[in-house]
Amino acid sequence: MKRITLLFLLLSAQLFCQDYRIPVDTTVVTTNSITIKGKKVNYKAQTGTQPVFDANGNIKATLFYTYYYRTDIANNVKRPLIMSFNGGPGSASVWMHIAYTGPKTLKIDNEGNPIQPYGIKDNPYSVLDVADIVFVNPVNTGYSRPVVKQDEKVDKKYFFGVNADAKYLADWLNTFVTRNNRWQSPKYIIGESYGGTRVMQLAYELQSRQWMYLNGVIMVSPADYKLLRTDSSEDYAINFPYYTAAAWYHKQLPTELQQKDLLEILPESENFAIHKLLPALAKGGYIGETEKNLIAEQMAYYSGVQKEVILKHNLELPKPYFWKELLRNTSGKTIGRLDSRYLGLDRRETGTQPDYSAELVSWLHSFTPAINYYIQNVLQFKTDVKYNMFGPVRPWDFSNNNARENLRKAMAENPYLQLLVQSGYYDGATTYSAAKYTMGKIDPSGKLKNRMNFKGYRSGHMMYLRKEDLEKANEDLRSFIIKSSKNIGAAKY
Repeated sequence: MKRITLLFLLLSAQLFCQDYRIPVDTTVVTTNSITIKGKKVNYKAQTGTQPVFDANGNIKATLFYTYYYRTDIANNVKRPLIMSFNGGPGSASVWMHIAYTGPKTLKIDNEGNPIQPYGIKDNPYSVLDVADIVFVNPVNTGYSRPVVKQDEKVDKKYFFGVNADAKYLADWLNTFVTRNNRWQSPKYIIGESYGGTRVMQLAYELQSRQWMYLNGVIMVSPADYKLLRTDSSEDYAINFPYYTAAAWYHKQLPTELQQKDLLEILPESENFAIHKLLPALAKGGYIGETEKNLIAEQMAYYSGVQKEVILKHNLELPKPYFWKELLRNTSGKTIGRLDSRYLGLDRRETGTQPDYSAELVSWLHSFTPAINYYIQNVLQFKTDVKYNMFGPVRPWDFSNNNARENLRKAMAENPYLQLLVQSGYYDGATTYSAAKYTMGKIDPSGKLKNRMNFKGYRSGHMMYLRKEDLEKANEDLRSFIIKSSKNIGAAKY
């Protein structure tokens, strides 16, 4: 037993220590062009590593990044700059980098499924025409690594937590903006999934400690850990409209609902969830049998799950069970967590949750070979180090998570700051209705809602994998940037 424990500790130490094959501070620059919205855009891609410095100037880590900037315009200094993060925690920047906003996208079919041969192609919808973009990999993601001497241990508390993460990333961004002469640029931060929490926290961290004021925060399929996986009445009720969306997509709703368009029935489901389901769940075991049965009937009507099954769950229908249950009595397949359009095959049709995430294995199928090929052969960054699609960052410290309130304070103190939230209706992990809920909780006074924008798409967590939504989501982002970067006068109320 002692030998096994020692081996585990040694392996853990290896995972967290620096890989000295990665240079701490280096860049490689390549030149390219792309056609966006019918116009040629010339750009350079600067990729490499940049240190994270502590307060004493010591190097704590090196972060791998890729920075795209236009070279065919007179004044690049004042162009908008997007600073892009993914989530996890522990996820690399690969997802939005080569599938959403960047100048390259995956070779996949129009619905996002992998096709061979793997690879990349030009992204004609990229927002590079209106903004420069830097894709940042936090510590232990991509090629980013902590920097320690051979006999030292990694200071995990410095990197792996809601507050620590935002603090060191803000330090890193300050260095990046200074090195690349971008202080005059309108600035934006975009984060997907956990990246939603990250950019809410980061907005105030940049503003209060780096004195870097943003024009926009963009949250893509945001994960809000004040609600997510809390098993509260709010958690079950707020997420319920997603069940309606997924059931509609798989044609499991009653005929009268199925014949309507998705956007016609979602407001009905939202209204039921807020005004009937939430109060019923709040009563717990004190709910009357008549009301309980009535609520169960309505849940079945809007979810495609049998009333008897819902009653056995005491009206609290877990999402993992829904992913297993929805098609159990028809095709017997499971549906995806992050994108419920995807189907899976389990060993048994019985059970309470799918054997695997059908959508995630599909995405890794496409993304992993593409990003490794792209970095080494197109961006010309050569290394033998493993590119961490998901890296070791656990345990993650979620204590003192005040991200919502910190974004509110950042918006209150900065009249220029705007918010855009983008969500897919078929995302069962971070649902579109939970994203709307988060927006309301960021600003309970309602005084900032004229600076908040929500956009929904007929796809999942990575809405941009569906070609139609890749175009639409980029156009929504492009419009947001153009509008929020205009000179609207003095920053005052």
